[in-house]
Amino acid sequence: MEAPECAGCRGRDARLAEQEARLVALEEEMRQLKAKLGINASNSSLPPSANPPGAEKPVKKKKSKRKPGGQPGHPPRLKQLLPPERVHETIPFVPENCATCEAKLPAAASPNDPEPRRFQTIELPPIVATVTEYQGQARTCACCGEITRASIPVEILAHSVGPRLAATLSYLSGCQGLSKRAIGEISETVFQAPVALGTVANLEQEMSAALASAHQQVLEATRLAPVKHADETSWKLQGALCWLWGAATASYVAFIIHAKRSAIGLAALLGTEIQGILCSDRWSVYHQVPAERRQICWAHLKRDFQKIVDRGGPGDQVGREGRKLVKKVFAAWHAFQDGTCTRIQLQTNVAPVVRRMNRVLIEGMCGDDATVAEFCNNVLTLEPALWTFLTKEGVEPTNNHMERLLRRAVLWRKRSFGCWSQAGCRFVERILTAVQTRRLQGKSALDYLHNALLAHRQGKPCPTLL
Repeated sequence: MEAPECAGCRGRDARLAEQEARLVALEEEMRQLKAKLGINASNSSLPPSANPPGAEKPVKKKKSKRKPGGQPGHPPRLKQLLPPERVHETIPFVPENCATCEAKLPAAASPNDPEPRRFQTIELPPIVATVTEYQGQARTCACCGEITRASIPVEILAHSVGPRLAATLSYLSGCQGLSKRAIGEISETVFQAPVALGTVANLEQEMSAALASAHQQVLEATRLAPVKHADETSWKLQGALCWLWGAATASYVAFIIHAKRSAIGLAALLGTEIQGILCSDRWSVYHQVPAERRQICWAHLKRDFQKIVDRGGPGDQVGREGRKLVKKVFAAWHAFQDGTCTRIQLQTNVAPVVRRMNRVLIEGMCGDDATVAEFCNNVLTLEPALWTFLTKEGVEPTNNHMERLLRRAVLWRKRSFGCWSQAGCRFVERILTAVQTRRLQGKSALDYLHNALLAHRQGKPCPTLL
């Protein structure tokens, strides 16, 4: 018969149990802190430029045994000759004597002569902006001595900078993200056309007004698109945090700046009832779209699984299995993109991954790691949105398309620290929409900006971006 425990033993056991529970809590807290310290570009949305000093490089590649430069079988990227309509001057070199018998050769080419060898040089002429001066002349009347002065037409006085130079300055701002002071310096140094900083700002607002209808047209078209990518990034308005939202199809993209990173901000971009299939990350605001009409980003999943592995603990195996499955998904998708397999074959190749991913997520949800369990539960809730790309034409497994389009805006924000007025925000929305849409279409953004501003000054409709 066991002896009854004394009061001291019970107190000891209670203290040991309390210390054990505290130790478990401290170990979990230490694991969470280590996970935060281990955050880098490979396991989060942190850009590589913001990696901590000791972080490994985001992409680990084995040193190649190949020699530097072009590889055998790789098509060369040779200098491209410009077409004849772009050639301003042609200087022919005609042989005078035969290289063999030294007979006199005719100056004009005969039908049997081969095509000439062509070599082109490209040079800039001295860039000097054309200055037109308008003078309101005054004349004194010989009869009464009255001075009469001719007035300069109002439409001329309205603009001190022509539409092409104005479009170029706006392009430098909206496409290259240069500051107003830098733009003024370029205008004076490169074009020999000094302009005031206030003029640069005024030209931006004129361009913003010229692009207003085209921006609205692209925004409406994006809302109606059957497939679209969406993402958001931070912006600043007078130092206060706001959000730059973007939505894109394969051939056009629309941007807006909104105060909220919430359903209100998304509604401003895509309307209150979002139509079509939406490709995005797993930010909660996108959950208003049914999972059956979504495609969540596998690049984000890849980073999340890597984060679980780096964090360690009981959920480590979930991260390792997840990484393997992500690799198989991308391998199958790249084969489909390269044309080495059909859509039916893509679905067949990914079918085992679909089943295995479901089991891995369920195992993680039922595991001992609460953080991993929450992650797996969230992904399982969106499980249909993992596989939309398998069946829907025009849907990709990542949101890289929109993230690449946002990159120009992110660099602009880092240099400019955002805007200082609502009017400045409208310029950012519209110029980014125009520039990035023209880039998607493989067309000149500068030509479009010039035509849009010219139409605006003439009171004509803005050229369409669609």
